[in-house]
Amino acid sequence: MEDLSLKYVSLEKSENQEKHRTEDFSTHRSLVVRRGAPFKVSLQLEGRPLNPKTDSLRIKVMLGRLYVVMPVTFVKQVSSTSWTAYIEPKGLNLQSPSIYISSPAAAPVGSYRFQVSVFTLNSQKTHASGRFILLCNPWCPEDTVYIPFEDQRDEYVQKDSGLLFMGTAKNVVSRPWSFDQYEPGVLETCLNLLQVSPLHQQNRRMDYLKRHDPVYISRVVSAMINSEDDRGVLKGNWSGDYKQGLHPSLWTGSGEILRQWTQSGFSPVKYGQCWVFAAVMCTVMRVLGIPCRVVTNFDSAHDTNGNLLIEEFYTETGKKLNHSKDSIWNFHVWVECWMTRRDLGKEMDGWQVLDPTPQERSGGVFCCGPAPVKAIKGRRIDLFYDIPFVYAAVNADVHSIVLSEGRVLGYSKDTERVGSLICTKAVGYPRHQSLTGEYKYLKSPTSTISSRSSTMSDGSTLRRGLSKGVAVFLILDKAPVAGEPVRFTVKVINKQNVAKMMKVHANAQAKEYNHSPSDTFWETHGVIQLAPMEAKVIPQQILPAQYEDVVGDDLVNLAVVLQDMASQERVLATEEFNIASPELVIEVANERSIVPGKEQTATVSFTNPFSHPVSGALTIAGAGLLQGKIHFRMPQLHPGGTAQQGITFTPSMVGMKMLQASLLLTNMNSTIRGFKMVFVDRA
Repeated sequence: MEDLSLKYVSLEKSENQEKHRTEDFSTHRSLVVRRGAPFKVSLQLEGRPLNPKTDSLRIKVMLGRLYVVMPVTFVKQVSSTSWTAYIEPKGLNLQSPSIYISSPAAAPVGSYRFQVSVFTLNSQKTHASGRFILLCNPWCPEDTVYIPFEDQRDEYVQKDSGLLFMGTAKNVVSRPWSFDQYEPGVLETCLNLLQVSPLHQQNRRMDYLKRHDPVYISRVVSAMINSEDDRGVLKGNWSGDYKQGLHPSLWTGSGEILRQWTQSGFSPVKYGQCWVFAAVMCTVMRVLGIPCRVVTNFDSAHDTNGNLLIEEFYTETGKKLNHSKDSIWNFHVWVECWMTRRDLGKEMDGWQVLDPTPQERSGGVFCCGPAPVKAIKGRRIDLFYDIPFVYAAVNADVHSIVLSEGRVLGYSKDTERVGSLICTKAVGYPRHQSLTGEYKYLKSPTSTISSRSSTMSDGSTLRRGLSKGVAVFLILDKAPVAGEPVRFTVKVINKQNVAKMMKVHANAQAKEYNHSPSDTFWETHGVIQLAPMEAKVIPQQILPAQYEDVVGDDLVNLAVVLQDMASQERVLATEEFNIASPELVIEVANERSIVPGKEQTATVSFTNPFSHPVSGALTIAGAGLLQGKIHFRMPQLHPGGTAQQGITFTPSMVGMKMLQASLLLTNMNSTIRGFKMVFVDRA
């Protein structure tokens, strides 16, 4: 009787990846599936067909040197806790049988090998092998990363583009970012990141065993995104000197960074700052199947001594001094990942803060988290991981002190400024969504009246300084826009029944989001007379020609100091704001009939709002729309002039995709950005 032999195994890639929601990874050679759900492989037999009564099948699944061997049953068996394999008797083709392999919902993430062996009655053995990549499964209720809402799974796992938020809480700037998780080479790089990590190199078996746990995976990734302790992805640089690499503001997506890291043999890519670290980590986590979103904390405290107090110092003319090791960043960017915290208890399940920017060591390495957002709100500083550090970032008090020759001339306390807005991209919409109430207990409307800062309904902002004798209010008329004067009002109130002569000093300094201000670029000084109980309003403006070097990523620190010439008492009011850049406008032709493989056209427009001519380099990118980037030169454009650039692109993927453009102005420290969401329909 003719015997059978097993020629090869078909991975049924298209069918499996559609069922496992990994079809967008189709450029990858291997089969990509999610844990906790069966996938199908088909055997091609030669000779006689399979005889279920006399032949038996076994499957060996291997991850590194770990392996499990399972029999193939002829009864459907699926377990959430163990590996199983079965052939469905219904519609069985004995010459080409299909085997369903099901992994446990807590199987380690990684790149697997498997071997199918057929044993006949006369002990003959024949086998064939294959490979698959196993990811976490947020669609599986037994998986520790299960998130129960489809729109959130789409936004936080499958979306390959998004928005990062910067600027200030009162003038939030959205920056487009391409997460690029489906671009060629990105999946392999994310898996390589786990292999290159010190924990894997030190004990491969233990690392593979622990990779079932998103808490463990997220700490490994948080440490590997920066390069302080290992061969991590990004080198941080806040010095202002970026000649050895790329300015962090010029990155537009994660794919280029991850590919460069791999191609260099895992040498750190230069350079990153907080939003780049966070966005690249978001890519890695989404690739691995762990729901992830990028979060911005505006007015983020870095409390080096852990006393929940940040001190800021000013001169008597309102110039901010660099006297403290503690600091407040205008914004800081981290990520949140969704997971079950079996190590802490059910009440700590849900969103967890992870911060890959290297600031403080955790467990001996530069990483941060996962810190449950619920634990931060509840100040559960006894729990893991790094909750005191994140709690201080959103809750510290600010003391502002006016100094002269070492003497304290004035003092004020602000309990509202730090963590003034914590936000992420809204699910399904290109705007920010506030998460502030998830991190801290918000003050009631009546209590905010007594705070030192508040936001008016028209977008204007108010900062106030109070003393026994006088009150000063610094009111920004509206959110500043490039090309228009920055208008603000200083309101002074005499609270006493005696006339006063007051010196008024106003000072504006440029600053980066995480630095103390640099030199003063605008100032004014004057003297006013106040009658008893009188209030006076002093309108002020900073003209475009005076602030144009500050447009874009830089911010402005504005301070007003009032000096009572009789008592020498000083009162300070401060405000930090950004001047919103103009935006590039992208218009796509026939945008309701965009399908893969069909060339499309679009136009990018820019109108110069500045008081001088500008020129620059225009870059166009779009994951799933363009291969790589397209570059153009923009010739000199006079004030008020408009430039247009036509482009063509051919989509390669279906779904909602982001077409983004950035214009680096050569004669200014500024990058102008714009984006357009493009829906690519099935052909």
